[in-house]
Amino acid sequence: MPATSTGTCQKEINHLQTWAAENNLRLNRDKTKEIVFTSSRKRMPPPPCPGIERVSSLRILGVIVNDRMTAVYQVTMLLSSCSSLLYAILRVLRAHGIPATSQHDIFRATVVSQIQYAAPAWSGMCSSADRGCLDSILRRSKRLGYSNNDLPSIVELFNSADDDFFNRIKINSSHVLQPYLPDKLNLPY
Repeated sequence: MPATSTGTCQKEINHLQTWAAENNLRLNRDKTKEIVFTSSRKRMPPPPCPGIERVSSLRILGVIVNDRMTAVYQVTMLLSSCSSLLYAILRVLRAHGIPATSQHDIFRATVVSQIQYAAPAWSGMCSSADRGCLDSILRRSKRLGYSNNDLPSIVELFNSADDDFFNRIKINSSHVLQPYLPDKLNLPY
């Protein structure tokens, strides 16, 4: 919220509280956080709103967003989570004699689905180093036999998640994002 003064900030918060009340919601000011996205370090952010904590990263629906619009925190969280899943689920299950096909199914259901969760929202913010780190966990899982050798790379997984998302919007005429798609072009050749 671009507040230039305390009065403007308070006015905006009052507006949000009114909107929440009109929609049968309640704004919990103790849990309210503010994040300011800036394009460079040279530009000074506006002064913080009184009574609201300013943070540099937020977890929104399971995706970590930071004020620099990078996916560093999201990738770090995914690497940690996927590494523990590889050990806790797959290594323990392998020790109990689970078949390889079941291991591959469990890997896709846990690790790959966790990587692809909300990927269209954050994959565009990944640097090549972030993609390399995520690709390394997939390569390691292939090497250890936790997944099929035909498992696609991280870029291909991101592209398929983007395509699936786009196709769902394109097919569903009542989707909330449908009006933002460009009109279908009919180009006769």
